[in-house]
Amino acid sequence: MSERVILAYSGGLDTSVAISWIGKETGKEVVAVAIDLGQGGEDMEVVRQRAIDCGAVEAVVVDARDEFADEYCLPTIQNNALYMDRYPLVSAISRPLIAKHLVEAARDHGGTVVAHGCTGKGNDQVRFEVGFGSLAPELEVLAPVRDYAWTREKAIAFAEENGIPINVTKKSPFSIDQNVWGRAVETGFLEDLWNAPTKDVYDYTEDPTLNWSTPDELIISFDKGRPVAIDGNPVSVLQAIEELNRRAGAQGVGRLDVVEDRLVGIKSREVYEAPGAMVLITAHSELEHVTLERELGRYKRHTDQKWAELVYDGLWFSPLKSSLDTFTGSTQEHVSGDIRLVLHGGTVVVNGRRSAESLYDFNLATYDAGDTFDQSYAKGFVQLHGLSSKIAAKRDLDR
Repeated sequence: MSERVILAYSGGLDTSVAISWIGKETGKEVVAVAIDLGQGGEDMEVVRQRAIDCGAVEAVVVDARDEFADEYCLPTIQNNALYMDRYPLVSAISRPLIAKHLVEAARDHGGTVVAHGCTGKGNDQVRFEVGFGSLAPELEVLAPVRDYAWTREKAIAFAEENGIPINVTKKSPFSIDQNVWGRAVETGFLEDLWNAPTKDVYDYTEDPTLNWSTPDELIISFDKGRPVAIDGNPVSVLQAIEELNRRAGAQGVGRLDVVEDRLVGIKSREVYEAPGAMVLITAHSELEHVTLERELGRYKRHTDQKWAELVYDGLWFSPLKSSLDTFTGSTQEHVSGDIRLVLHGGTVVVNGRRSAESLYDFNLATYDAGDTFDQSYAKGFVQLHGLSSKIAAKRDLDR
């Protein structure tokens, strides 16, 4: 059997052309691996057949939707992960899962090389290759778009010259990546930071004014940090994301226009749609405010940020991220209860919280009759709490 290259296959122009190009340039057979992450669009059997038609000796489709939701989206929820406090890691959390399945395919199909279609400007090349290096350092890596300076024009010309059966006439002005967790859009006129997104940028969300007269109120229930029901109806994590994509998307929730710091050192402008992700992170974060002890909550907000940065930077399999996962898991023991939210006009507003694990004590918090907080303790507490600052201030004033 000839040496084999295991290619991360999306079904688009670049990876379809890559099948034929890799065969011609390296003499190796190509096994195409397509991963269903709930991205919608074409039927995955159509994608699989296209890979065969383009010259792959084998084409594998992996239904990873529940795995993606349970093992990648759920930790993102539990870490309230927003890179730069805004981006819910739509693409970043999918790459280590794809890398994992490419490594498995290499072992199952005799692959010695893994290949991807990333450019040299983006973060995904790092996420894939660091993942490969962590899971199977013996595999070689091939990145034809990056290493051979492919352009769309070169890819189209190669397809036409070699009779590759793919439609190369339709040109989208955008580069799009999507899965059930969200949708990422870049390039085209969005590269001018002054240009506002137009309606054709969006697909997962409606215009926020469309359902202005019909706001949507719902209750999300969590058990140990895991979403388990919506409006009392049991759901899996995947079902929760899908349902909230539909309902929040109808209200225009989850539209994000972000200038972000890429790992390679440049800034880029990205437009994201992540309706379900933003609702779930908002609800989960709010429930933690109710159920986590003060110092634990404060510290976890720091680790949440670090976790998001590690994942964005392609370090899903790193020792620190693994240790943070253990810490986060321990913090979720009491994160159970219900959060009520209103989705309206592109916003998510929490208006109700309840939990058997709540640390909120009405009798301590109330200013009305029944108040059990002994205010006589406060005077001495305040004096001691500010004592060091008072001493320092006195020294500075006496100079």
